[in-house]
Amino acid sequence: MPEPPAPPAPARAATGATIRLENLTKRYSGSAVPAVENVSMEIRAGEIVIFVGPSGCGKSTTLKMINRLIEPTSGRIRIDDEDVTGIDPVKLRRKVGYAIQSSGLFPHMTVAQNIALVPRMVGWPKSRIRNRVEEMLDLVGLDPGEFHHRYPRQLSGGQQQRVGVARALAADPPVLLMDEPFGAVDPITRDHLQDELIRLQHELHKTIVFVTHDFDEAIKLGDRIAVLRERSQIAQFDTPEAILTNPADDFVSGFVGAGAALKRLNLTRVRDVGVVDFPTACVDDPLQSIFDALRSGTANELLLLDRHHRPYKWLRRGDLMRAKGSLARAGTLVHDTVTRDATLRDALEAVLTDNAGRVAVTGRRGRYEGVVDMQTLMNSVHELLEADRLEAAEHQHTLEEQRAGRTRQEQEGGT
Repeated sequence: MPEPPAPPAPARAATGATIRLENLTKRYSGSAVPAVENVSMEIRAGEIVIFVGPSGCGKSTTLKMINRLIEPTSGRIRIDDEDVTGIDPVKLRRKVGYAIQSSGLFPHMTVAQNIALVPRMVGWPKSRIRNRVEEMLDLVGLDPGEFHHRYPRQLSGGQQQRVGVARALAADPPVLLMDEPFGAVDPITRDHLQDELIRLQHELHKTIVFVTHDFDEAIKLGDRIAVLRERSQIAQFDTPEAILTNPADDFVSGFVGAGAALKRLNLTRVRDVGVVDFPTACVDDPLQSIFDALRSGTANELLLLDRHHRPYKWLRRGDLMRAKGSLARAGTLVHDTVTRDATLRDALEAVLTDNAGRVAVTGRRGRYEGVVDMQTLMNSVHELLEADRLEAAEHQHTLEEQRAGRTRQEQEGGT
């Protein structure tokens, strides 16, 4: 029997939904105190909210109650005003994306089968599922032709996490829950996955609730951060800027840690500073044309791109003199790149790692987009530090005026 035609795609994808937690509590039998106690908060549609707090404070438990992987003891969870505490939890989980540490992919399924899992469960036609798998792979920066039939064991840790995010988004849920999804990968891969999530959010506008123990990650990713004490009690729920500049108490200050001004480098993106063009050539270009470009150019260096337009090697004039008709041994391999969604801190670390004082900027699938250099980054750092200095001086002036006002009141009251 022929398969029925796929329904027409919606005019636009599902965007985020408002989440309201109302007096949410979780008690485990045998425990003297609740794991989560009387938590209430509103998470606005389309924002990324980060839960951060010490180990064992209940942040993952709170997250898992949103899709009822853990059933709340009392309280309410509302998603776009629908009380989800009384509906079928299995149906709920098909409407809420969920990504965890180490991706959670099924090892016996291919990449395509993993991504197709929830769309297949909710009854999408095969043709629509097939198109969606390719769309999701492209969205997370993986070539569908290359990765469609691979198994998780054939992927790097970063690639597995990308597939895990693709699977979580495959059925187009308005809400995405992420429980320390990047905690098991190396720092460089983690930075790139964070950048990828920011890029995806610019396109998709989902409501994302993200658990981490890393405050720097929280600053980089969050529209707002909920700093949680034991039992998920909210110490402060505010923007990264507000928490960095005005922590609510000593507990929050402990999470901010030293160097709050420098942590603000995590709030500014590479896209907010100058990304400049740089001389480039392709590995397929004739060696003589590359030599001519270097010899005639004002710079003594160019960036060699591979066949997929990705940064490959930095080439200097002296390198070509030693090339002897081949680029195989010429130049220096590109080890670090950043995306436009990388923070200034990411870019500064990459530039400092490379003594030449610049780093290549890439877009989707690692394609070259430009270069950001040390001078640009240092100018931005100085601007941030100066802004902090002025803000601190203004704050001190306000405190002095308040103290003077109290002194006058006391003197007037004593006369």
